[in-house]
Amino acid sequence: MRKLLLVVAGLALLVGAVGGYAVTRVYERAAEPYRGYRDAEVFVDIASGTSTVSIGRQLVEAGVVADQRTFRIALWRSGSERLLQAGEYRFAESVSALDVIDVLARGQVHLRTVTFAEGLTRWEMAEVFGRSEFGDADAFLAASGRVDLIEDVDSAAVDLEGYLFPETYALPRGATADDLVEAMLAQFRRTFDDALLAQAAEQEMTVRQVVTLASLIQRETGQDDERPIVSAVYRNRLDRRMPLQCDPTVIYALLLDGLYDGNLTRDNLRHDSPYNTYVYPGLPPGPIAAPGAADLRAALAPADVSYVYFVSRNDGSHVFADTLREHNRNVREYQVEYFRRRRGR
Repeated sequence: MRKLLLVVAGLALLVGAVGGYAVTRVYERAAEPYRGYRDAEVFVDIASGTSTVSIGRQLVEAGVVADQRTFRIALWRSGSERLLQAGEYRFAESVSALDVIDVLARGQVHLRTVTFAEGLTRWEMAEVFGRSEFGDADAFLAASGRVDLIEDVDSAAVDLEGYLFPETYALPRGATADDLVEAMLAQFRRTFDDALLAQAAEQEMTVRQVVTLASLIQRETGQDDERPIVSAVYRNRLDRRMPLQCDPTVIYALLLDGLYDGNLTRDNLRHDSPYNTYVYPGLPPGPIAAPGAADLRAALAPADVSYVYFVSRNDGSHVFADTLREHNRNVREYQVEYFRRRRGR
């Protein structure tokens, strides 16, 4: 009997030791990196209201966590059972179950990006949006007409042209065109800050006038050092009541009327539209594209120059002039002779 009791006690100790080791092993495994999927990356989309049991099952099936037991131990160790957040999560390397839970608890959802270059119109932005993973062009165009979002800044706006700030935006997969437009307007407000608002007030310019002038500057030059000079040219012309004669405004007018075919002709310069600054004096009724921060600053800080003319050198830069005679000479050199030489090659 004594021998039997000793054997039973020994077995109990062994089972306890094995059980304790197993528990300890699972406890430790929760902190060990794991990767059970073969692809370069895997996405786990957790719907709102999903239970922790179902979340664990999704993670195990995706190969992100080794098994349900490891997930439960990690969840217990983290104390984050009630903190796991819905969303799409991306995993591309070995991570521990504890790290996975930390990512879910902090809501580090995978963000997809869409980039809008400076100088795009809202139609061109819609095309970019349509090519992205977020939605279609029509949805963006509809959202870009929500003038209620900007009425405190520009009560005269008929759409959001000029206010959709060009930038790279990172949004979760479920983001809509409205979400993106709101983010773009928020970035515009951060850029057109109190300092610029104060400058505009000092110069007796409305936000709409500043953004409109900035959009002309943006479409005319991509050179940072030229922006204040182009700004000065247009402001000098406005002061002298000279027509701005800005080609991009004619193109925009033609786009509005569905007449632009990629070429700008002499006849186009006579096109009857309030956006045509060859026909109508002053600034056009509104922005013609999305200006960047440098354009907005240049609109309010023109260079101290007397130029009223400029022409392209055909290399991205421009040559400026004070008089029509000087301007005509520049046009002859940098346009007429330049293209004559090219045709002669």
